Amino acid sequence: MKFTYRLEGLHCGNCGGKIEREISKIKEVESVSVIFMSQRLIINADEAHIDKIEDEARKIIKKIASDAVMSGR
Repeated sequence: MKFTYRLEGLHCGNCGGKIEREISKIKEVESVSVIFMSQRLIINADEAHIDKIEDEARKIIKKIASDAVMSGR
């Protein structure tokens, strides 16, 4: 299933790439895409694991781009 989030405060395309790479390493994630221009994060994963994935994704985002905030679902 596809889940779409806003990445508010993401000011660096390079950081978006790093976030994408790190989130893709989460075991339950099938695919991930960060679209810098529209500040979107798209995660494809089984709905049963999305809460865990969201928690891990937020930690990754804070570590790479401390000003960025993931919101929505």
